[in-house]
Amino acid sequence: MAGFAAIVAYGLYRSKSRGNTKMSVHLIHMRVAAQGFVVGAMTLGMGYSLYQEFWGKPKP
Repeated sequence: MAGFAAIVAYGLYRSKSRGNTKMSVHLIHMRVAAQGFVVGAMTLGMGYSLYQEFWGKPKP
């Protein structure tokens, strides 16, 4: 959640100096960056959960 908020904050900060880029294109880029971060975080979380479930436990 913190990474998502950081990307949004960075996007709002950069919106002031976006130059000739249209606002809609800027928002699409920021949305893609935020979604990519969230998907990456979910993937890492799922991988960690699978590791803990199958390889992290000591076998009885």
